[in-house]
Amino acid sequence: MIKYTYRIIYYNCVFLHILKKGRCSTVKKFAVYQSATGKYCYRYADTLKSLEGTGFEDIITEDQLPVVFDGKGGYYRFRQNDYGFLKIIESDKDSPLELEEMYTLNDPEFKLGWISPEGDTYSCSYTNHSKCAKMIVEKFYPGKRFPEKTLDENGWLQVIDSWDGTERRHGQFVFTDRARITKKQADRLFDLGLYENEEVQRYIAASENDW
Repeated sequence: MIKYTYRIIYYNCVFLHILKKGRCSTVKKFAVYQSATGKYCYRYADTLKSLEGTGFEDIITEDQLPVVFDGKGGYYRFRQNDYGFLKIIESDKDSPLELEEMYTLNDPEFKLGWISPEGDTYSCSYTNHSKCAKMIVEKFYPGKRFPEKTLDENGWLQVIDSWDGTERRHGQFVFTDRARITKKQADRLFDLGLYENEEVQRYIAASENDW
């Protein structure tokens, strides 16, 4: 009798685990777009059923579909000719795009973003360094808090827009609290035309004896 009871409990636990897993892995649709520094995506709905879990189930009507949710609490009518639109994808993840898709890895046209100790670049716009850092940390330093601080402590460089609002042209400033760089980072900065930056020359002077 005791063994029979344990068996029932075991199968109930297995059933609940499968049920919970099924709920958590609901497939969702996303509209994928291309930007100058990589891809991005928004949740997409083209049926009333696909609105489930969005908070707009009682707001959006069938004649308004398809829609895209802008990630800021709003939505707009989807059109195939939306600027930068690439494709519709399905995924059970909340963030279906990989790091290298969202923040292009080693883009020949790299301007702003992050440079790893190995000299790899991850491109982002001038306002997205924090979001990019978060995804880098999730991939390479899982469980760490304070993404930008984590990257700096692990030897990453941040290339930011140096425009102060008064200059006629935008520039690039290479930032690190550590004030040190690796040989591979120095080589990459040379390729990017940033080797002669005043701050880069300071980092090289402080680091080159360790290369």
